[in-house]
Amino acid sequence: IFRRGKLRIVLSNKIKNRYNNLPVQVKASFWFLLCSILQRGISVITTPIFTRLLPTADYGQFSVFNSWLDVVSIFVTFRLYYGVFVQGLVKYEDDRACYASSLQGLELMLCLCWTLVYLMFQDFWNNLFGLTTVQMLAMLVMIWSTGAFRFWAAEQRNRLKYRTLVAVTLIVSVLKPVIGIFFVIHAEDKVTARILGLAIAELAGYSGMFFIQMKRGKKFFSEKYWKHALMFNLPLIPHYLSQTVLNSADRIMIRDMVGASEAGIYSLAYSISRIMRMFNQALTQTLMPWFYRKIKAGRPKEIERIAYPALIVVAGLNLITIAFGPEIVAIFAPAPYYDAIWVIPPVAMSVYFTFSYSLFSCYEFYFEKTKFIMLASLVGAVLNVILNYIFIRIFSYYAAGYTTLTCYILYAIGHFLFMRKVCKECLNGIKVYDLKWLLSITIVFLTLGFVLLTTYSYMYLRYSLIAIFLILCVWKRQLVASYASLLFDVMKNRKKKSP
Repeated sequence: IFRRGKLRIVLSNKIKNRYNNLPVQVKASFWFLLCSILQRGISVITTPIFTRLLPTADYGQFSVFNSWLDVVSIFVTFRLYYGVFVQGLVKYEDDRACYASSLQGLELMLCLCWTLVYLMFQDFWNNLFGLTTVQMLAMLVMIWSTGAFRFWAAEQRNRLKYRTLVAVTLIVSVLKPVIGIFFVIHAEDKVTARILGLAIAELAGYSGMFFIQMKRGKKFFSEKYWKHALMFNLPLIPHYLSQTVLNSADRIMIRDMVGASEAGIYSLAYSISRIMRMFNQALTQTLMPWFYRKIKAGRPKEIERIAYPALIVVAGLNLITIAFGPEIVAIFAPAPYYDAIWVIPPVAMSVYFTFSYSLFSCYEFYFEKTKFIMLASLVGAVLNVILNYIFIRIFSYYAAGYTTLTCYILYAIGHFLFMRKVCKECLNGIKVYDLKWLLSITIVFLTLGFVLLTTYSYMYLRYSLIAIFLILCVWKRQLVASYASLLFDVMKNRKKKSP
């Protein structure tokens, strides 16, 4: 026992020393990633609690509220805390505090103006969104407080100040479900209680960031900075709106065309897919700086050796989600939600295509071909609404999973074609990916996904296929290990700062 204890102390000291010797950029990257996982992960972990506290209709109504929240926030804030703010922190580095406080002022002014517009015509807006006055006011509070936090968080990331950011994220991430559970248990209107729980937690945890940045910058209005921010972000609204519609339109349309209960069941499958979306985001954040360095160095062909293994890893993890879909639903929700199993496969497959899109769009972002990004987003969003309107009427809410999959496939294809155009214009026509490899991985993934779907009613057959898959992984373990090693090397050896 003494030797084991001593060994643990030695290992603990080694890990601690290695961590202390890491550059601040690497430490910050790790903690910023942890913040992202905390914000989404706690929401996913607490899903089984709320699916048992909320009937399917109430859960569906709450999910629709979140969908409208994403849409309304674009018009209220113009998403000023996204690209333009990060760019401005670099562009106006010498006057960063004033820039940050003035954009906080701009966002507050926008929120107050839209709140006034809402109060003047609240019956119209309530009927349009299918929400109550309390829910709409809570939404506006959440939009402002979340925006205030995102401005502050972006500045913390820019300055590599991660300790306070992690603390605030952890506190608010825990407060949200705790307050929400308390309110839902003791309220008759459980949907409003859930929404108020989020609004109170965010207002208490995030509003202080507004005052911190205002005190530091001491400037509410700046014609120069307000004009710069509005001129930069206004043209991007169609892109932001299209992405939100592509992610949220199905739940809103299911509620209005089928019912709130069905929207709740579909939303559960979508929430489960967020687990893989978190992994996608983490992997993308790790790989993108390395991709950009290869493009900058004129060696984009080297990206291939990482892109294919990454696609295979993402495909494999999504296949695991599909394979254990019925068991995951049983863990996350009670029996009334069980039909969500039939939506998990297409939604999980769409996650694969969101990752593949990032492999192509990095060239568009690097060479600043944002019009291609906007065009692909608009086409995907419009097509999603049209297909949902047609097929939800025929096949009920099950169709939404397949329309989402279809749109993400076309979305990825569109970005692949735009990537080819960008490479032709900016990289002397280099073909950075082999289409045969991409199609082979994708076709095998889709085939296995649909095969697993057909076995949902035959548990023993599904388990047999899972066993065969595991045997193949053991048999080809050297190949699997080589793919994992390639990804690890990139993560380990990437430079401290991306270009």
